[in-house]
Amino acid sequence: MSDAVEPPKGEPSGPGPTGKTWGKAFGADLLARLYETSLEPGYAAAAEKRRREGPQRPSARRLGKAGTAAMALLFGVLVAVTYRHAVAAEPESHRTHDQLVGAVKSQRAETDALQRRADRLREQVSNQRDQALSLAGGDEAARLHALEAANGLDRVRGPGLTVTLTDAPPPKDPVTGKESSENLGRVLDVDIQEVVNELWRDGAEAVAIDGQRLGATSTIRTAGEAILVDFRPVSSPYKITVIGPGSMGDRFGSSATDARYEGFVKRYQMGFSVQRSARLTLPAAADQQLRYAHPVRPGASVSPSTSASGSGGGR
Repeated sequence: MSDAVEPPKGEPSGPGPTGKTWGKAFGADLLARLYETSLEPGYAAAAEKRRREGPQRPSARRLGKAGTAAMALLFGVLVAVTYRHAVAAEPESHRTHDQLVGAVKSQRAETDALQRRADRLREQVSNQRDQALSLAGGDEAARLHALEAANGLDRVRGPGLTVTLTDAPPPKDPVTGKESSENLGRVLDVDIQEVVNELWRDGAEAVAIDGQRLGATSTIRTAGEAILVDFRPVSSPYKITVIGPGSMGDRFGSSATDARYEGFVKRYQMGFSVQRSARLTLPAAADQQLRYAHPVRPGASVSPSTSASGSGGGR
């Protein structure tokens, strides 16, 4: 089958006057016709009808606008119904989470109130004891206060430092803009442990974290993403208040711990600052549960005891 277009009837076939075949000439002529009459016949008929009948009547235009408004109203109703169903179908876990958060806040407020009451009662007992010892004479009261201060059982005042550790802002996904759960600049329990241990080495006499005094048996550990000091939660910014000699600040500033956390500030945007104070006041620690060792009886089996320790982790 030939691909050439046959010439219209009545026109000769073969080469034309210019030497081109009639098939090629007819193809070029067809393209010219399409270019000149590009409007479809249906569109042309509609335009002709509008020209004859004139513009659309106002009633028809109002009817079209009313239909558009009705469609918009229906769409709004559908959106409202969908939103209502989405709120009603909120996962049960979210409601449970809110209830747990409320219960934790309520229990924390009750615990703080009981702790304040215990502090007042402890101070009353201490005052009565001091009065009794002063009547007996001697320096027993002064010795007792010194021992209590060393073990965190008495309120102390003096010069010192305030070391503040702050979580870095969480990084955001560059595509979605959502906050990432992986934050290398978040303060861990081991960070607080390291700073506190360095302060003890540098001559600290009393240490408190967010107002909670550390004693001989105090613990700093983590539970999930929360940091606990003696089983009480603390949050960022973590303020470590320390009372000690004037040389303590210089020794801490020249320590490897200070240099390491200054590096964390530049690398992970973690907050780290040290402020000197001429006078600080630290509260007494909570009552400590004393444990006593007993000699093992001959022939008794000894099982190793397990003790919880701070969580691991790091950078």
